[in-house]
Amino acid sequence: MALAISLIVTFWVAYLIYKRYKPHVVLTIAGFLLMYIAVIMGYGVILEPKASTGTLLFDTFEFMRQTLSSRAASLGLNIMCVGAFARYMDSIGASRALVRLTIRPLLKLKSPYLVLALSWILGMCIGLCINSASGLAMLLMVTVFPILIGLGVSRIAATAAVASTLCFDWSPSDTGTILSAETAGLDPVIYWTDYQVPIVMVAFVVVGVLFYFSQKIMDKRDGHVVKPMDVEMKTDEADSAPALYALLPIVPLALILSFSPLWITWIKVNIINAMFIGLAVGLICETIRKKNFKEVCSGVQPFFDGMGMQMANVVTLIVAGQVFAQGLMSMGVIDTLIKGSQNAGFSPMLMMLVMVAIIAVSSIVMGSGNAPFFAFAALTPAVANASGIAPVLFLLPMHFAASIARTCSPITAVIVVSAGMADVSPFDLVKRTAIPMAGAMLVNVAMTFFYYYRG
Repeated sequence: MALAISLIVTFWVAYLIYKRYKPHVVLTIAGFLLMYIAVIMGYGVILEPKASTGTLLFDTFEFMRQTLSSRAASLGLNIMCVGAFARYMDSIGASRALVRLTIRPLLKLKSPYLVLALSWILGMCIGLCINSASGLAMLLMVTVFPILIGLGVSRIAATAAVASTLCFDWSPSDTGTILSAETAGLDPVIYWTDYQVPIVMVAFVVVGVLFYFSQKIMDKRDGHVVKPMDVEMKTDEADSAPALYALLPIVPLALILSFSPLWITWIKVNIINAMFIGLAVGLICETIRKKNFKEVCSGVQPFFDGMGMQMANVVTLIVAGQVFAQGLMSMGVIDTLIKGSQNAGFSPMLMMLVMVAIIAVSSIVMGSGNAPFFAFAALTPAVANASGIAPVLFLLPMHFAASIARTCSPITAVIVVSAGMADVSPFDLVKRTAIPMAGAMLVNVAMTFFYYYRG
């Protein structure tokens, strides 16, 4: 009975998010509903007696308060600072300077589709510093997209390469990476170097090759003739930033990796410190450039606006996801699924595949990678412990599956934005991203199996 109720509520959540209802609200309401049902029907409790408010009605809100308090103080602040720094880098033109600098070597190549495949790899590398898939896509649409068109690539092929950048959310400062690492009990840098980087290195080859051949073949099928043309590059104030500004978005990443278990261990620099140091370096550069300290001070406002946006959009979504997860756990769903899978003879890796499939389908249907992953991430430690494997082997493929599948959804933000800027159909666009993303998903799953059997 508990499982049936939970499934009905879960499908209701998926349907509402698909209909573009605010996931924060939907997940929270669903979590509250499941918690109330669990206590009334005797399936479980919301809070332990010592932590209870004394009434069922208020216990759900107390759980939400405790979750928000703990998340905002640690994980939430990390996410807020990362988003804030990215917003500031964009406002001073440093992000665009980074793209201009890195794309320059590709212009020497004469093969249009080779440049297209390498542009995707380049975008993935830039994504280490710019963590927003939509933000990076918009940046690449005004910088890399015109170059690809000028080389003779079709508009939809060029858009597919741009929109697919960050199909792996793999930066040590990425929201999902921070959440996964914390949930798995790992340092974000170790999680990145030991688990994410090997997968993405393999994906560079596999997905790059798939982009080269699939877009070339599909362009030919559609009757597109490769013909170089002159394309007008749109410029704005952001393009006036000095070339040296290309180094600014890299500063926090360099600090995080340098002062970590990888290299310098006697000096500690966490993600928050790295972002503030990066901000300070940006302020110094802006003061030297503009020679107007009052204007420089006013220019910091996007940083604080970025913090607020991350709190409003991402941190609250994580909390809402945990409320929903608590509702499912209160209903005893996790224990039921674990026992059922064990009785059915499911191996740990088969359980992983089931979780990945759920996340992937949810991401495509909902048009969001964060919503389903944040909702299920909190459940993985219990599932992993019961299966007898490290939580990271569940979290890692689920995290990547969410971002890969997101790129195959015609209603997700990065696809809609890219298609709109290129004037192509989002549905036609996901047809172009489907084959490379299938390769990415295969690499994701295969490498997880490799980690598991390697021990």
